[in-house]
Amino acid sequence: MAIRVNLDIVMAQRKISSGELSEKIGVTPANLSVLKNNKARAIRFSTLDELCRALRCQPGDILEFEADAEE
Repeated sequence: MAIRVNLDIVMAQRKISSGELSEKIGVTPANLSVLKNNKARAIRFSTLDELCRALRCQPGDILEFEADAEE
């Protein structure tokens, strides 16, 4: 997939743990781990909104488009 989730980078910059973030945004630690490890196939806008609010960032700080070499 050409969309990369840079959640771990933003979390490190903000010095916030997975447990603290999952509590703040109301998702399970397991679901947050799926996002952090680029295993998610989709993300709800409501979850993205909560992430941006908790991390005080823009969606583009978390999500990145990376074109495939074939394109």
